[in-house]
Amino acid sequence: MIYRHPQDQVVDDTAVKAFADAYGERATSLPPVAIVIAAYNEAGAIGPVIQALPAEVCGLATATIVVADGCADDTVAEAAAAGAMLCDVPVNRGQGAALRLGYRLAREGNASYIVTTDADGQYNPAEMSVVLAPVVAGEADFVTGSRRLGSQETKDMVRRTGVRFFASTISLLTGQKISDTTFGLRAMRAEVTGAVELSQPQYQASELLIGVITHGYKVAEVPATIHRRRVGESKKGQNPLYGLHLPGVNNLFYGLRFARVAYGTWWRESQRINRDRRSANSRSAESSSGTARIGPVESAARANGSGPGSVEASASSAAPGAAMAADPAKRT
Repeated sequence: MIYRHPQDQVVDDTAVKAFADAYGERATSLPPVAIVIAAYNEAGAIGPVIQALPAEVCGLATATIVVADGCADDTVAEAAAAGAMLCDVPVNRGQGAALRLGYRLAREGNASYIVTTDADGQYNPAEMSVVLAPVVAGEADFVTGSRRLGSQETKDMVRRTGVRFFASTISLLTGQKISDTTFGLRAMRAEVTGAVELSQPQYQASELLIGVITHGYKVAEVPATIHRRRVGESKKGQNPLYGLHLPGVNNLFYGLRFARVAYGTWWRESQRINRDRRSANSRSAESSSGTARIGPVESAARANGSGPGSVEASASSAAPGAAMAADPAKRT
């Protein structure tokens, strides 16, 4: 996993150690499916959500990992009482940071698959098998539910318009048709989460999705349902005027922040792809150039085990203390 900010790694390393100390062998011997939930002040909602989760998905045993992201209420006690494995982080960093930590716990616990859902009860746990099935079958590496292919209870036209707009935008940027970029019920092979850069503390849904697509993983969507929140209040887009939770203003801030993350991630991944291509082209050119300089006589001598490029010649000509050229593309 790549950490852009050293402090994030310090917090995560400390949390991982505490998790391992608390659960011992269970922390490194998870069942095949890890259900990861990020929670921030979800007392009253998190307990029923955990109790409704299936013990098996697609015939595979599950374990629930809740990352409590600096909660100031009874979320931790309620989640533990409901049977979840708890990772209690003392500082609130955001849903993206909490999920990134949850993914790491799942990978290091040797889970094969990760399913994510929200702590507020908006997603139907019976649909977990629908999103995981294509991954287990090897048809996809990453599957997200889609309210546009399925159903949604919200009547908020601003939110519905935003979902359509960002789906169209990310589809255009990545070349992969996506109908819903923010759906929280998702399934993936565990190792996928370690291959992409996840640096956003918030709005990580788009960062993960764009990263998975640009790394060439197989992505699929399935119809799914999103319900209205029935307990507590949404944390999405809460505006800088703390205490004023105005739906219209919150939607505006949510859209602006989501756009910043989506466009920023696409630009970052585009630059990475360009760097990788330049590096590959450079190595290819160097290889072709080296082959072109070898004449037929020298080539035959090397094939016969003699000449300056042969194993014997290389071994005999290496002086003590001679420096070896390092491959700049090789990672240590």
